[in-house]
Amino acid sequence: MPARRRFRHLVRIGPVHVGTAYDGRGREKHTAACTAPRCGFSADYDSRAAAELAARTHRCPVR
Repeated sequence: MPARRRFRHLVRIGPVHVGTAYDGRGREKHTAACTAPRCGFSADYDSRAAAELAARTHRCPVR
């Protein structure tokens, strides 16, 4: 079972949350995750700019 991530520097862009955490190997990862019901979008990125760009351009398929 993977360890629970401790996110820091959380930002909300629309329905998407962007946070920074360390992965299991000690590398810094940036995650973008949509909080809208039934959306299911989440992705890890190596740079903060890429995660924020994904959050800004995300469109939920379920409306």
